[in-house]
Amino acid sequence: MGSTGQNAWKLADHPKFPKGKTIAMVVLDGWGEARPDQYNCIHVADTPTMDSFKTTAPERWRLIRAHGSAVGLPSEDDMGNSEVGHNALGAGRIFAQGAKLVDSALASGKIYGGEGFKYIKQSFDNGTLHLIGLLSDGGVHSRLDQLQLLLKGAAEQGAKRIRVHFLTDGRDVLDGSSVGFVETLEKDLSNLREKGVDAQIASGGGRMYVTMDRYENDWNVVKRGWDAQVLGEAPYKFRSAVEAVKKLREEPKANDQYLPPFVIVDESGNPVGPIKDGDAVVTFNFRADRMTMLAKALEYADFDKFDRVRVPKIYYAGMLEYDGELKLPSHYLVSPPEIERTSGEYLVHNGVRTFACSETVKFGHVTFFWNGNRSGCFNEEMEEYVEIPSDVGITFNVQPKMKALEIAEKARDAILSGKFDQIRVNLPNGDMVGHTGDIEATVVACKAADEAVKVQIHCFDCGRVCCHALVLMLLFLLIPFSCHLVGDNEFVVACVFPRTIIDAIEQVGGIYVITADHGNAEDMVKRDKSGEPQLDKSGNLQILTSHTLKPVPIAIGGPGLKAGARFRNDVPTGGLANVAATVMNLHGFEAPDDYEPTLIEVVDN
Repeated sequence: MGSTGQNAWKLADHPKFPKGKTIAMVVLDGWGEARPDQYNCIHVADTPTMDSFKTTAPERWRLIRAHGSAVGLPSEDDMGNSEVGHNALGAGRIFAQGAKLVDSALASGKIYGGEGFKYIKQSFDNGTLHLIGLLSDGGVHSRLDQLQLLLKGAAEQGAKRIRVHFLTDGRDVLDGSSVGFVETLEKDLSNLREKGVDAQIASGGGRMYVTMDRYENDWNVVKRGWDAQVLGEAPYKFRSAVEAVKKLREEPKANDQYLPPFVIVDESGNPVGPIKDGDAVVTFNFRADRMTMLAKALEYADFDKFDRVRVPKIYYAGMLEYDGELKLPSHYLVSPPEIERTSGEYLVHNGVRTFACSETVKFGHVTFFWNGNRSGCFNEEMEEYVEIPSDVGITFNVQPKMKALEIAEKARDAILSGKFDQIRVNLPNGDMVGHTGDIEATVVACKAADEAVKVQIHCFDCGRVCCHALVLMLLFLLIPFSCHLVGDNEFVVACVFPRTIIDAIEQVGGIYVITADHGNAEDMVKRDKSGEPQLDKSGNLQILTSHTLKPVPIAIGGPGLKAGARFRNDVPTGGLANVAATVMNLHGFEAPDDYEPTLIEVVDN
């Protein structure tokens, strides 16, 4: 890059925060803030380090938003996830995700030039394109206008045979509106038939009874959809979809959400659109939670949730990637947003040497997603990325400590080496173990993540972090220790040779920033409207394995932090995207003007 280009990357010096401080940027994955109870694994776990940030320096601890509009998702009912969370943390701005991203791709026509569409297009000459999703204009999971554009575009791109498998709504829109939506869809398909495209509705059913289950609550819901969509089998058969919906709604207490599955048949009684070898399938919902289970059934060879009977060899793509951790589905029509001028790129151009590390399941989040969905380093001479292999062949609740200590040790070594100005890590435990639904294991996971941030030594006698522990350690271990007061007669004890991240930061006079990307481990049960745990029909607790809508903490500190530094009170709705400007300030720079505002200020004594 020439001098003119280099000047474009030049950041102004911050008037109060000095340069040259080593900064540890730690992301605790899946670590939200919720009311304390027995199902809040972070509360139940022994987490003295994270607890101390909140209690000993409240002006340097706060909550920030990590879901919905704060990370570019369409509504405040949309849970954050690791991908959009790390996008926001690294980009410093909020980029359209979900529905907005699909709108843009359809309007520009970019969707048809992408790898996902090219993949499904392989079926167009001899196979059928199947579109599965929620028929609604509610805008929560899908939108009718997006389906209409996709139908039109697919036909223009050469699809000769199209089948739609719809789910009726009645939840995000008025109950009974399904008839109008089906009539609209039938008209669109009729227009395509007039142009020579064999386009028909093949099956349907209500969203809460067919296909759209979530969090692996009831695989029978997905199986009903599979039987209708793939096998062409359902308890009800009709010649037209409008007739089907009208007839089924005549049943007592009928509701769009719970319509039973049905298939459309020809004059001979044969289903018009079962999914077969060589066909393409697109799940057109943009929201992930109620498509993920079907995506697993369509894509996984090793699948045991129900008997699929027949597993066609298909070209399957989601509208979006529904789960970045599982890479599910492996093909999708709309790629993540293109994000330029990320904080990482700016800092490298301004001389900040960077080290990033996590284990395999989150390595891409502190590198690829943090850097704006960009692979590789910006400058290999200034950056080093280290991936620690995750455990394989077991579920994460079997080894809930995962690689937290190894990540911490790599970060410690990078801090002490003096080669890096920013050390960025992700500790995956709370999220990956939380997803298993194993509460006891998630408690262990949270403790392990807390210890990776900083090990605190407890008294063998009273269990407190106290002077008794200090004396015992000094007496019985031939290892030099340092200590500092954190409360009345309470000490944090650290080896002179640091073991974990904050120990090392304290030794080099640096700064730490501890935050999270979304919630998970802080609430492990489904709750009713009053907030009480829900029970299933058998009286068993309903375990929650998903992310949450809860805010996440952020804490700053360390011996290198400027005196008087604290969180501002005038950014009450701050979110993950505000973290980038905050970290830039701590490195001694002003953030670019279009970044979300910093969370911190310096109050002169």
